[in-house]
Amino acid sequence: MGRNAAHDADDVADESSRAALDEAVRALRRNAPRWARTPADERARMLERAIADTHDVAPAWNEAACRAKGLDPGGADGGEELLAGVGMLVRLMTAYRRSLSDLSRRGRPRYPGRVRHRSANRLSVPVMPSSLLDRVAYAGLRAEVWIEPGVDESQLRAEQAPAYRSAAQHAGVTLVLGAGNVASLAPRDAIHQLMGEGRVVVVKASPINEYLVDYWRRALAVFIEAGVLHITTGDVDVGRHLVQHPDVGAVHITGAASTYDAVVAGTAGKSSGALDKPVTAELGNVSPVIVVPGEWSRREIEYQAAHVATMIVNNAGFNCLTPRVIVTHSRWAQRAEFLDALEGVLATVPTRLAYYPGAFERRARFLAAHGDARHIGRAGPGEMPWTLVRGVDPSDEGHPCFREEAFCALTSETGLDADSPEGFLRRAVGFCNEVLFGTLCATILISPRSARRPDMGATLEWALGELRYGTIGVNVWHALGIMAGTTPWGAYRGHVPTDIQSGVGVVGNTYMLARTQKSVLRGPFIARPTPAWFVTHANSATAMRRLFELQCTESWLAVPRLAWSALRS
Repeated sequence: MGRNAAHDADDVADESSRAALDEAVRALRRNAPRWARTPADERARMLERAIADTHDVAPAWNEAACRAKGLDPGGADGGEELLAGVGMLVRLMTAYRRSLSDLSRRGRPRYPGRVRHRSANRLSVPVMPSSLLDRVAYAGLRAEVWIEPGVDESQLRAEQAPAYRSAAQHAGVTLVLGAGNVASLAPRDAIHQLMGEGRVVVVKASPINEYLVDYWRRALAVFIEAGVLHITTGDVDVGRHLVQHPDVGAVHITGAASTYDAVVAGTAGKSSGALDKPVTAELGNVSPVIVVPGEWSRREIEYQAAHVATMIVNNAGFNCLTPRVIVTHSRWAQRAEFLDALEGVLATVPTRLAYYPGAFERRARFLAAHGDARHIGRAGPGEMPWTLVRGVDPSDEGHPCFREEAFCALTSETGLDADSPEGFLRRAVGFCNEVLFGTLCATILISPRSARRPDMGATLEWALGELRYGTIGVNVWHALGIMAGTTPWGAYRGHVPTDIQSGVGVVGNTYMLARTQKSVLRGPFIARPTPAWFVTHANSATAMRRLFELQCTESWLAVPRLAWSALRS
């Protein structure tokens, strides 16, 4: 009798909360036309308040995220979480505010440089550095967006910011199904929908990080008060209800391909496109790092080992952009030296809590095929050692390391044979395009001496054109593509529901460019000073906190303190 009464009370509570959620979505739908007509300058002013509110809530937000992931908020890993969490949200809002001000004053966002003509009748648009402060904070980093073939410069300008040229056509409600691994992704996706797509938003947090919802609500209160954003929690049934809600006109997912299939088809199988509303998605990837062979100095070996180790360690390996396959030349004389140096750096980094569900089961499946995997570091309770699987046979095209995203602290390496460095790079492009799962992001590491050789320089540009990835980094980790905000972030274009791979559509893209194909980021082979986010940076925590302050304030007064922290590397 007592149990039945309790169940009845739970049912009433569930029905009450479901009714309140339905009313919130209906209110969003009523407000959608008003939001679509809201002028760009008014949206920019709302972003100013959101940036200030996010800055205010940042310490508590970051402490909560660190506590959930077993990190020290005052340590280097806490600085990493600050920049990847709150910091990425602030940077996106800042970039959108700048573009909206341009829209209000000049009629379109103004990109920071001249358009260039690339191979295959493609244009590339410079998008970073986007300010003088960018040149200081991200010295040497450049980013450009490549446009689909056949678009000329007049079309490029005419098609910018479509949500502001035909606002009524873009009005509606988008459901954002938030990711559980990175603290900023759900609010970033909401900002993209509000500013880039002109749509109002209901966010359903992942159960993994729904503890952050209160901080998100405080950070984005200006949009909640305006009736254009609602943030909720709940289990898979709540998500399913919102997906099918008649007042929700579009869905955006960050997660795995299986999640996409379940949302679109209603089952965790190959989707037939059963859901009758637009769905965009940023999904998984077996992210490659292509190491072009050359004669590297000891300093270069150490720097790039720290660079790749940083990519592996970030967020304990629970990223869709974590390197999963390091692609080397099997005949490279320094192959073993580089891999030994990589393991040496990893050995200096404390192991981390494996906080994401299913991590140990996924790791066990990979290790079942590789008893020779290298386990690096002493893992405590609930932690996982850094794991490197060397020498995976590249001819085994169905190998789990090539076809499945490990989504834990595990990375593999494979060696491709070729008669020359140029031949290796060409073979690596084919291997990544045809064998590895996904099309989200990739990195190429190449020394300037190699890149300056005419044959290799031409091969590198060919490779950038041919690689089928949404973001490509040259001597910079491809993750800086999502950090930048100005670059579109998403899969290479062309996936269909029956073979979705890394997804469809983009987020970010604060210059609001149409018909984008890929983003290309380039940086120095050795950056000086060492980037603040490197795991080997001696003053990383302070430097990243000061970089965050610079992003929030955009004040030159913050530059000397950042420079001092960065130089103490």
